Amino acid sequence: MLGAGKIGSGVAELLDSSGDYQVSVADREQASLARLAATPGIKPLQLDASAGDEAALCAAIEGHEAVINAGPFHINEIVAKAAVAAHAHYLDLSEDLASFRFVRKLAARSEKAMIPQCGLAPGFVSILARELASRFEAPESVQLRVGALPRYPSNALGYNLTWSTEGLINEYCKPGDAIVAGEKITTQPLEGLEHFVLDGVEYEAFNTSGGLGSLCESFAGKLRELDYRTIRYPGHRDAMKLLLEDLQLRNQRSLLQEILEQALPSTQQDVVLIKVSVRGRREGRLEQETWSNRITHQQVNGKPWSAIRLTTAAGVCAAMDLLAQGDLPGKGLVHQEEIDFGKFIENRFGRHFAKELR
Repeated sequence: MLGAGKIGSGVAELLDSSGDYQVSVADREQASLARLAATPGIKPLQLDASAGDEAALCAAIEGHEAVINAGPFHINEIVAKAAVAAHAHYLDLSEDLASFRFVRKLAARSEKAMIPQCGLAPGFVSILARELASRFEAPESVQLRVGALPRYPSNALGYNLTWSTEGLINEYCKPGDAIVAGEKITTQPLEGLEHFVLDGVEYEAFNTSGGLGSLCESFAGKLRELDYRTIRYPGHRDAMKLLLEDLQLRNQRSLLQEILEQALPSTQQDVVLIKVSVRGRREGRLEQETWSNRITHQQVNGKPWSAIRLTTAAGVCAAMDLLAQGDLPGKGLVHQEEIDFGKFIENRFGRHFAKELR
């Protein structure tokens, strides 16, 4: 396990508590590793993967069956290369498109499985989208809407820090993918603003980067419309456009990260919203099917967990479990949408997505 932050420590704790995995956790910060001291089954290792010392990274990986990368997106290429060199399976949580393309190239020569984008979006929603589309004779449109929000917003952004601030800014700044009128296009972040009501609460959604993962490739030539948008409370998009564009903080990401982390408190009292809709034809009739879920913060193994921590960690743990059980290919690139929805949702980790199902 690379990374002992909110998500990485959660992945390690879930795998360790299952009783079926021996987990080592590497992080450059001793303070992060110290927080895992209450979990004696986890072996800590202080290591700075961003230093670029591939020999040290390979040495740390050797003897392990798999590497789960929960580090910042900019070290994905370093870790993926080391996993291939050390003959270990590779899984990550990144939504970064450039990292995915790099991993895809590496997978062609890997002796083990490489399973990128194993989180929530991309990740679980990719599996769900493929499942819903398969229920139509001729699917035409797939819309994915996902958001991690505070249950009790208390500022103009309507937002609290629930996961990586660096990752959040990255997906607000980089272009994404979509299919429009049957053609793959590039979308601009923060555009495509829409409003909708779910369970009596009003939300907005807009374009961000990476949420579709590899779905554009998998659905090429099969859909007329495919898009992904991030869910927020109304007004959030306009406030972020002010910061990123009008104040030009898009070009000073480290400063924006510092501002957000100083001004916005973190919270474990959050909610993850998932809404995937597919429209298409069944027996010649135009129909629509929607899968909607609202997952809130809860107790896991006697400890309070945020919803985003739980759903992200559960996604990669389920993928690891299915790989270990032989339900996923043991070599080469594995796309999220290749994972069987039924096996995933019935998995001991994947079942967390089935709670409060609507």
